[in-house]
Amino acid sequence: MEMKLNINGTEHTVDAAEDIPLLWLLRDHLSLTGTKYGCGMAQCGACTVMVDGRAVRACTTKAKSVQGKAITTIEGNHDKLGATVIAVWNEMNVHQCGYCQSGQVMTATALLRRNPEPDDAAIDRAMSVCICRCGTYQRVRQAIKRASDQLKRQA
Repeated sequence: MEMKLNINGTEHTVDAAEDIPLLWLLRDHLSLTGTKYGCGMAQCGACTVMVDGRAVRACTTKAKSVQGKAITTIEGNHDKLGATVIAVWNEMNVHQCGYCQSGQVMTATALLRRNPEPDDAAIDRAMSVCICRCGTYQRVRQAIKRASDQLKRQA
C-alpha cells in the first residue's frame, strides 16, 4: 500500500504493508532508528513519537492511521521546545544506558507542549508510561522542571 506521511516536516511516500506499525516503517523503510523497539505492546514507551504534538506509541500505531498528520521523531524534535528538552537532558546527564531516552524525551516534550508548567503529579502521570531500566526517574522529573523554567525565562 502506498502511504503519504509527513515525518519531521518532510513528506514521504512509502510503499509498505497496509498493517505495518509506524515503528517499523520509520526504522526499516526510512532509516529513522532513533525510535526504539522496547516491548511491542505500548507498555514501555521506548518507541514514543509525537503525532500532531501528542505522544503516541509507534509500536502499536498503524502507519496508515497517521497519514495527513504531523509525525515527529527524536530526529526531528528540534524546535525551541524539543531542543530545550534535549539540551537539558544532556546538561543533567539524565540518560544512563540511554535505550529508553528517545521515548522519554519525546514524552517529556509532548507533556511540556500541552502543560508548560507541570507539577510533580502531572510529570509522574505523563512519564509513568516510560520504563527506564536504569531508574533515572528523579533526573527525568528534575530535567522536565528545568526545561520548563528555561522555556519560561526565554518567553
